[in-house]
Amino acid sequence: MSQVSIAIVNYQAGNLRSVQKALEQCGARALITNSERDIEVADALVFPGQGASDSSMVDLRENNLIEPIVKYIGNGKPFLGVCLALQLLLEESEEGQEPGLGIISGRVRKLPDGVKVPHIGWNKVKIHTTHPVLSDIPSESYFYFLHSYYAEPEDQSLVAATTHYGIEFCSVVAWDNVIATQFHPEKSGRIGLKIYQNFVELVEKTRTVGTWKSSQL
Repeated sequence: MSQVSIAIVNYQAGNLRSVQKALEQCGARALITNSERDIEVADALVFPGQGASDSSMVDLRENNLIEPIVKYIGNGKPFLGVCLALQLLLEESEEGQEPGLGIISGRVRKLPDGVKVPHIGWNKVKIHTTHPVLSDIPSESYFYFLHSYYAEPEDQSLVAATTHYGIEFCSVVAWDNVIATQFHPEKSGRIGLKIYQNFVELVEKTRTVGTWKSSQL
């Protein structure tokens, strides 16, 4: 079987090469791109993130990437978001004025007063639900965080994992073909690489059946 192809959205968010290297280490062919065509034909899409909400949404819009990303998710192919990308899936953010992608109903909020912001370093992730990308990841494993804001989905059933830092906040959202993490798997050592390995394996299975069909994965 040929390598799965994974498109990594390039919207000047930083940390792209680290994500690419992690995916390649897991056996995928990973392409950093802002081409709508590259996204359309990829077996999976990774939406990385490191930066500010407003400037990132402006860059996505100027590069005509918003519609391709939304369409890709709607087509049922595997999608992985990282850090800022989780936040951009929501409708709006306290960080700025630009609307988010609106794929998830909800708002992005600033971490509470009384804790050091940004939240930098290792913290526990408590897993609340099952998803192929979280397979064999022990609950309360430590992952690496770097953020000042957190996602607050209206539909709490989308919250697959939480982390405590001043408050209990959403650190993973997941449903069907979509999963997004507030932490950085590519900066989280062996356990983080397991997230990418699970994702690549999910992409391989999904390619076999043609689209996301949870009963066949």
